[in-house]
Amino acid sequence: MARNRKEKNHETPKGGKTFETSLLRLFATNPFESYNHKQVSARLGIHDKATKTLVSDLIFKLSQSGALLEEKRGKYRINPTFITPDLVPKNYIEGRVDMKPTSKAYIIQDDSNEEDIFIAANNTGRAMDGDRVRVHLFPRRKSRKVEGQIIEILERAKTQFVGTILASKKMAFMLPDNPKMPVDFLIPMDSLNGATDGQKVLIKMVDWPEHSKNPVGEVIHVLGNPGENNVEMQSILAEFGFPLAFPDEVESEAARIPDTISAEEIAKRRDFRNILTFTIDPIDAKDFDDAISFQKLENGHYEVGVHIADVSHYVHPKTALEDEAYERATSVYLVDRVIPMLPEKLSNGVCSLRPHEEKLCFSAVFEMNDKAEILHEWIGKTVIFSDRRFNYDEVQKIIETKEGEYVEEILKVHQLAQIMRSERFKEGAINFNSVEVKFHLDENAKPIGVYLKEQKESNQLIEEFMLLANKKVAEFIGKPKGKQTPKTFVYRVHDEPNPEKLGTFVQFLSKLGYKMRLQSRKTLADSFNNLFRDIAGKGEETMVESIAIRTMSKAYYSTDNIGHYGLSFPYYSHFTSPIRRYPDLMVHRLLERYMEGKPSVEQASWEARCKHASEMEKKAAEAERASVKYKQAEYLKERIGQEFDGIISGVTKWGLFVELAENRCEGMVPLRALDDDMYVLDDDNYRVVGRRNGKIYQLGNKVRIRVTHVDLNKKQMDFVMVEDER
Repeated sequence: MARNRKEKNHETPKGGKTFETSLLRLFATNPFESYNHKQVSARLGIHDKATKTLVSDLIFKLSQSGALLEEKRGKYRINPTFITPDLVPKNYIEGRVDMKPTSKAYIIQDDSNEEDIFIAANNTGRAMDGDRVRVHLFPRRKSRKVEGQIIEILERAKTQFVGTILASKKMAFMLPDNPKMPVDFLIPMDSLNGATDGQKVLIKMVDWPEHSKNPVGEVIHVLGNPGENNVEMQSILAEFGFPLAFPDEVESEAARIPDTISAEEIAKRRDFRNILTFTIDPIDAKDFDDAISFQKLENGHYEVGVHIADVSHYVHPKTALEDEAYERATSVYLVDRVIPMLPEKLSNGVCSLRPHEEKLCFSAVFEMNDKAEILHEWIGKTVIFSDRRFNYDEVQKIIETKEGEYVEEILKVHQLAQIMRSERFKEGAINFNSVEVKFHLDENAKPIGVYLKEQKESNQLIEEFMLLANKKVAEFIGKPKGKQTPKTFVYRVHDEPNPEKLGTFVQFLSKLGYKMRLQSRKTLADSFNNLFRDIAGKGEETMVESIAIRTMSKAYYSTDNIGHYGLSFPYYSHFTSPIRRYPDLMVHRLLERYMEGKPSVEQASWEARCKHASEMEKKAAEAERASVKYKQAEYLKERIGQEFDGIISGVTKWGLFVELAENRCEGMVPLRALDDDMYVLDDDNYRVVGRRNGKIYQLGNKVRIRVTHVDLNKKQMDFVMVEDER
């Protein structure tokens, strides 16, 4: 169409911008269609020759600017990157892709209260899990979920992937570990970079041609042979985007940090070195973020200090250490190892509050009476000397037997913590019970035993004082003081539960015989706590707790303080773990800045850091769960043919998920394996029902299973029913 117009300078007539917008909106409303100038004129209802000429000229102008792409000679469609919100009609949305192993997907919209959009497998285009995309919504059919088609990828969630090489003499593919990755990668033979058939690798995606089924990748790191513990753990880290080592520059910078503390620095700080101070951590901990000091005052009150490693004294802005800490944002705790946020020189050395060493801290100190009422509080920089390193089991034994080193002090701090805990729940905090799956590993990190670790009173002692410090620090900065505008700060926030999810949960509970009261925030919190008490020790305990947690909103970091719903705190932050959490380091810096009287920082950049930290925290949790899942599968791999007691934890059209009682391993009993009848899914009542015999397998039922198959690569375990023990 009119290649000879290139030299013409067409001025936009009066009202031309509005006309141009109308023309672009036509293309944006139909992003997959291409039109020539006659078709555009017809769709816009234009019949006179002059305006048709204007349409033709505008199309040419927009193609020259890149807003329109010429598909065929004289036929154009819109360039997706030029689709702006003012052009997009209401049947377009943006969101993140939640890809399923079946290749279908759901789009999670930015507004968490909006409904997820279903995308059929043939409408996902070249999108992958986590990608940010633009979606065209189909007209909603009655009583059906909202569906759509992905029309543009706005941002890739990741470009590096882990998987296994499948190679022949002429071609190679990489089969991704992640079941949510819907396609395999084509790896050109000259891009294998030493990888051989069957090896685990890390690749980067280099291209995905528009009409190709498979993306093209290049091997950037050969991890090793599948099944080897180190290979599998590194695979998990690489899959979730965590680096496998610190850059040389970061290690060098850390090595230059002095091991000693100068007298000048000590003189600037409040001195706690002669006050009893101790740490309480897991038995295998190496980095000690926090310590407790305790002394009885002459007035009969008690002074309890919460002392936190002063990481900000050693890690400064605009350094390699700072940049690396920000990128990682968190330490990652896999089953057999810790991937620290900071190099070992800091995380296990100069910053760690090790016993019998002088350490620099940022502290929150409280004067309390026997009722755990706070009479005075102080926040500032300190120097401490830890007299004793306790583990949780040692302190628990002191609490239970009332014997042991520093027994009087431990029991008093325990008593104060229990009073604070009781008051917290009276104020509307929700008591989510946490049970960790732990493994006994042999010298090759092979699991030889699985056990469940529950929180006991020794854990609660530390938890309550850490919560207190976090709350008081957030109040210190965030609570309005007269007419003064609160300064920008980093909060740990937790929103109210989504009403739709909460309604679904209440309906689910009613079918199990439990009730929830939703009249107010307080009655709902009480209902949750009563529910957790009522299900304790019952077959459905784990399942109900798990669904309850998924019903709640997720906590995250933000400069916009909306309070913490689960804790029932109007002000809450993370101050107590700067060795392993970047937001705590941010809090320390802001706290020091504002205590020095400096002005507020610019909110937008700190909010961006909060968002990054929240995203990395989520990835770390997923990596940790993946390592547990792998070790559970590895444990059961050696026990194929053995029988276990379990509980039905999920019901789908494919089969029944069963969680084993003694080790929390979860596998599936495929419906095809229930060969005594034809079972039909009753989705509304979370059960399957036999057509002939009427036998029911329902969510929460206790069952006995036999392990039949374990796929380590997919971390999947298959079971068959042995007998019904209901």
